[in-house]
Amino acid sequence: MVAHAIVALGAAGGGLEPLRRVTERLPRNCGAAVFVVMHSGAASFLPEILSWHGKLPVEFARDGAPIKAGRIYVAPPDHHMCVVADHIKLNQEPRVHNVRPAIDPMFASVANAYRRRVMGIVLGGAGTDGAAGIVEIERLGGCALVQDPRQATSPSMPEAAIAADAPECLSIEDIAIRLTAFCLRAFLPAALQTL
Repeated sequence: MVAHAIVALGAAGGGLEPLRRVTERLPRNCGAAVFVVMHSGAASFLPEILSWHGKLPVEFARDGAPIKAGRIYVAPPDHHMCVVADHIKLNQEPRVHNVRPAIDPMFASVANAYRRRVMGIVLGGAGTDGAAGIVEIERLGGCALVQDPRQATSPSMPEAAIAADAPECLSIEDIAIRLTAFCLRAFLPAALQTL
């Protein structure tokens, strides 16, 4: 099934556990495609880790692959992951915030391609990656959420996102609830999604 909505998740060191908790709650009939960027050593094992308890198939993104609903796409090590016309585009352009993959390029590309059909989420991690991208998601009509920094092992990324644009700040449990509702709504036929 073609994805008509995108969930974009960004995390770094300290964000693995919240990322796992959020993705394992995703429903089988998720109508959105889920994009994950994580910059830490765990990223190379991320598809396996997220598959252990989750219901959706998880895979490293492949350049040129069509975007399908109900799948989790993980940015492969040393590649930025973006979206171009319902396809995944990987590149090795310069590092952003000294990392590759970076969250901001992914957030900006999904915001431009899917606009109000995007939910962007910044989870824990060090640095400021994700702050500029979450602003772009919100500016183009998408839903912008951030993990409550008080719950984050490493709160710098959530704090930077809040300072940049004050997205909605929620607990991991509340993020999972909102994300599940978004994915189920995206599963409905387009005529029913606005009801």
